[in-house]
Amino acid sequence: MNMKMIMAVVPRDEAEHVLHAIIAAGHTATFSESRGGILRQAQYMLFIALQDQDVQKVLDIINESCHSQVHVGSEAESQTPSGVARAAGTARVGGAAVFVWDLEQFRIY
Repeated sequence: MNMKMIMAVVPRDEAEHVLHAIIAAGHTATFSESRGGILRQAQYMLFIALQDQDVQKVLDIINESCHSQVHVGSEAESQTPSGVARAAGTARVGGAAVFVWDLEQFRIY
């Protein structure tokens, strides 16, 4: 049995919808909250261990559940909360960053 690990980084406001869809499809996921990216947005990292033949199904669920949009920064947003200046402009936010890798072992204790 070949196993894969999917790590999906999704916006916090879309994470619950993604988790429900993954669970409804019969899979399980572990998640952790994080912050990152240009705008320091709150995100969830979802970890999903599954068999090879299920990878595309889960990728389709993530794709259907997450949508990116363009955020246009203003001059008022040109400084981060930590006081570090940043250039105003546009950034793609939302959507999911997805990583898939082979699992050499998978065990539950």
